[in-house]
This record gives sequence, C-alpha cells and structure tokens, in this order.
Amino acid sequence: MPHGTVDAQDKRIMEILGTDEIWVNQDLLAKYNAHLKANITIPCLLTGTEDFPWEEFYVMGPGSKKEYEILKKTQPSYTDTYELVAVNDEIEEDRGLFVDVVRVSDKKKFSLRLDLLKCKDKKSPNFQLIDDYNIWFGNYR
Repeated sequence: MPHGTVDAQDKRIMEILGTDEIWVNQDLLAKYNAHLKANITIPCLLTGTEDFPWEEFYVMGPGSKKEYEILKKTQPSYTDTYELVAVNDEIEEDRGLFVDVVRVSDKKKFSLRLDLLKCKDKKSPNFQLIDDYNIWFGNYR
C-alpha cells in the first residue's frame, strides 16, 4: 500500500476486487471493468480530470492556441462534457479501462481512457465509482 494505512477508499477498492493485493494487473482490471458495467448508472456526464495527453503540447507547451482550437473540433478535450454510452470491453494493463462516450456539444463519439475522466455530478453514485477507479489505477500501478 502506498499510504501505509488502509482508508475507506482502499477498503471499497478491496471489496470490489475481492482481494487486499490490489496492485493493478490485467485480471484486476477485468474485475473492476465488470463491476463498473454492473453498477454504473446511465445517464452519466463526464469531463476531463486534466489535459489529455495530446493537449499537453498546447496547454503546457509551446503549441499554437489557434491550432489547438482547430484540433479540439475533431479531438476529444478535457474541457468537453461527454455523455457516457458504455463501459468498453477494451482493457490495457498500462492504460487501464476505456469508456465509450458522446461529446455533448457535437455528438462526436470517442473511446476514452477512464482515468482521464471524472463524473461531473459529485452527488451521483457514479462519482465515487469512477473516483475510486482513478485513485486505484493512479496509485497502484
């Protein structure tokens, strides 16, 4: 455990995964994926947790703001709002779980890494489900 102590969030994650050995691996990702599919509620609005990998060059680096605005029309952005369509079957040990979403503003469809997203409604039960996943995936790799 990175924290040294087991907190409420770690306990929830251990319950979901059915083990106290919670370092991320393919099998545990598959278990979390099944848990999400069984428990996530739709509709669910999502947004980015921070700039997506392709955006770093423009947000943090020397990229042109004009070029960035053009690319955001076809690429998903952390500033967009998405409607969750489904938890995807794609699982990659190094990139985690994926979800299928539709961008609210223009109805464009994307498959995005779940760890890059958060639930917009903090009162939704989905918020904790997704937040627990993001904490687990971010801290136990």
